[in-house]
Amino acid sequence: MSNRMWGGRFESGPDAIMEEINASIAFDKALFAQDLAGSRAHCRMLVAQSIIGKEDGEAILEGLDAIEAEIRDESFTFSRALEDIHMNIEARLAEMIGPAAGRLHTARSRNDQVATDFRLWVRDAIDTIDAALADLQLAFLDKAEEHAATIMPGFTHLQTAQPVTFGHHLMAYVEMIGRDRGRFADARERLNESPLGAAALAGTAFPIDRFATAEALGFARPTANSLDSVSDRDFALESLAAASICALHLSRLAEEIVVWCSAPFSFVQLSDKFTTGSSIMPQKRNPDAAELVRAKVGRILGALTTLATVMKGLPLAYSKDMQEDKEPVFDALPTLSLCVAAMTGMMRDLVPNEKAMRRAAGQGYSTATDLADWLVREGGLPFREAHHVTGRVVALASDSGRALDQLTVEEMKAIDDRIDERVKGVLSVAKSVASRTSYGGTAPKNVRNQVKRWRRRLDQKPRSGRSRG
Repeated sequence: MSNRMWGGRFESGPDAIMEEINASIAFDKALFAQDLAGSRAHCRMLVAQSIIGKEDGEAILEGLDAIEAEIRDESFTFSRALEDIHMNIEARLAEMIGPAAGRLHTARSRNDQVATDFRLWVRDAIDTIDAALADLQLAFLDKAEEHAATIMPGFTHLQTAQPVTFGHHLMAYVEMIGRDRGRFADARERLNESPLGAAALAGTAFPIDRFATAEALGFARPTANSLDSVSDRDFALESLAAASICALHLSRLAEEIVVWCSAPFSFVQLSDKFTTGSSIMPQKRNPDAAELVRAKVGRILGALTTLATVMKGLPLAYSKDMQEDKEPVFDALPTLSLCVAAMTGMMRDLVPNEKAMRRAAGQGYSTATDLADWLVREGGLPFREAHHVTGRVVALASDSGRALDQLTVEEMKAIDDRIDERVKGVLSVAKSVASRTSYGGTAPKNVRNQVKRWRRRLDQKPRSGRSRG
């Protein structure tokens, strides 16, 4: 039996293996809302341009509404034999309204149709992710404001470096997520052009109005080159790149939460909402949600690699290889959304152990840099000489098993006679943190100011432009 969608050139149906490898309906049915929106916009434009009659246009629109209702109430039958979402909808439309359904495909191809649908889907996914990331930023801000003065150790090489505040540490992630949102916003702006009307690859001879369909679908403009329109997947690659960087940020925080929850650290505690127990060790409270966020970055990075590999050697314009573009995107962006939601929940649930953090902040001679800075500022030493003197003071403290602020002034003065009683004012972790007032520093006052700045930024209205039908 010939395939009525492909036309008269094909005298027999596809081999079972061909049908298996060719069909995409199992995953691209996720595009149904976008496909219907694009078809409505195209139909209305065809009527407005007198390319099809008003009566046929009304019948098509009514049929599309009925199909949407069937899909949403799950009474629609998706057929693998019809390959994809476009042909499934078109076939059902023909069953409903007859030959008029065939007029809908005038002046378009599945090539520009899928490119349009896919852009709409990615745009909607970006809007969803952006809203979730803004909520995550608010969760960070709430916790950072509450703990603007809570002291913890700052690390380099996972070794105690200098004391910071927990609020300052969390605000680092606010900045990271802000850049992630900026990358998504940039990707959204570039993808917001409509391929609809580019047809198979060369445009069409029909007097279509691509600006009208672009506006109807919330795009800023139509794409400018028909070859590029149907073969471009930059928008998906760029969105996956933004998603990958964002997932890496979440994974870094997840790793910190895992470490902080461990008994040797005991910096934070998560409730039963975001932890699980052990089947054999009753004392265990495992930070499984954080561990899963840490792991899922692999799926998102893998999606970027998959799509880049698909696209790397394709000549213009469309190739069937590009059917492999959707599954990685359909997996990666919802996976990122789930990770963001999980991290937002953990951040709101997380309770810091302030005593454990402060105790750890004082270990490892974390205020040694403060002593060196004091020697420069008050003793007039060049920093390299001050660094050397401080090293000798640290060695004395280490040999005697004491913290820096437990040494006497006389002991330190014996190492360098420019040290006097004033040095006691800089050797505690609290004094160290409070002194870091340079822009971007950890001082509690700075943290509170940065929280206010970000709250003002987040008060701005969110980006709009979801697909319309």
